[in-house]
Amino acid sequence: MNIEIMHRPGNAAAKVTLEPSEQLTAEAGAMIAMSGDIGITTTTHKKESGGILKAVKRMLAGESMFLNHFNASSQRGEIWLATTLPGDMMEHTLDNETLIVQGGSYVASEPDIEIDLGWQGFKSVFSGESIFWVRLVGTGKIIINSFGAIYPIEVDGEYIVDTGHIVAFNDTLDFTITKAGSSWINSFLSGEGLVCKFQGRGTVWCQSHKSSSFGQTLTSTLKPRSA
Repeated sequence: MNIEIMHRPGNAAAKVTLEPSEQLTAEAGAMIAMSGDIGITTTTHKKESGGILKAVKRMLAGESMFLNHFNASSQRGEIWLATTLPGDMMEHTLDNETLIVQGGSYVASEPDIEIDLGWQGFKSVFSGESIFWVRLVGTGKIIINSFGAIYPIEVDGEYIVDTGHIVAFNDTLDFTITKAGSSWINSFLSGEGLVCKFQGRGTVWCQSHKSSSFGQTLTSTLKPRSA
């Protein structure tokens, strides 16, 4: 399997080339186009089985209830995948490890990758972001997306990131959700509110834009449609 990310960082698309009989699992609705001889199966979890509970968990994290499984025939084929919001995409390879991904950022993965739900804790309710995340576990290639550009931050000790700018992070990192400023008043007056304090050693991938802030801006500035 070969993955090529095109037109990044503002309007990224992923071109995935499958060798004969290779498979790719992708979020429902992510496909732009594909070769005519690529087969597609839609399930709620693994290609061989359903898994309603897994599907409900993904929905809680902001993902689709369904997954599409693309299968190359006896010939090489290709699939083009897109992001929901304008932004970047990233290929990453897991090696018997776990990556924590914010809800809505999962795009695709090799079929052996397990897709499950994670829980951020009750404090995240007050951060204005999702209280759930997606856990990608196993060995294989994955594709994730961001709103705006995506870039890594290497953590060795302690690092603080706004909750809305987190795309993914290694599960080798411990974290706590806490106030941004010295007091709760200062934190909310600064516009930051709650942040995520990472500790340990690992990588945090961040996005340059924050979808919740973008949505609030659109809501407050768009004029209502006249009858």
